[in-house]
Amino acid sequence: MRERPAIQDQIPDNHCYGCGPENDRGLQIKSYWTGEDESICEFSPAPHHCAGPTQYLNGGIIATVMDCHTICTAIADGYRQAGRETGTGDKIWYATGRLDVQYRAPASIDEPVELTAKILERSERKTRLSCELKSGGQVCATADVIAVRVPDNW
Repeated sequence: MRERPAIQDQIPDNHCYGCGPENDRGLQIKSYWTGEDESICEFSPAPHHCAGPTQYLNGGIIATVMDCHTICTAIADGYRQAGRETGTGDKIWYATGRLDVQYRAPASIDEPVELTAKILERSERKTRLSCELKSGGQVCATADVIAVRVPDNW
């Protein structure tokens, strides 16, 4: 899985709080392709990522990692569709057009969470993805995401 750099590490000028390798105070998630239209990510929460009950991961952090994992997957797919390696040539950016998160169970803060993103549809301007977040093998959240292609200067 990790014979190539993470998707995020190939995206130039990425300062995003959730996924930007150029943001040293961010979450620093790392996503990897597992198939033609699927990517995975593992995120290890820190104690300060807790919800009100300290044993659970905060819902906003869950939404952030799901958002960033899917958007970075859409960006990498945009490069693939253009026939280029991620991060080469003119920049390709996507932004969140819709993020619909369904919380299903609390996610433990004491172990890594696993995310799987799948591309469901793509067009020239939009990519629709689904995402699943698991903790301890249990699905804790799902999301439906619309990634919208935006200009480089967005």
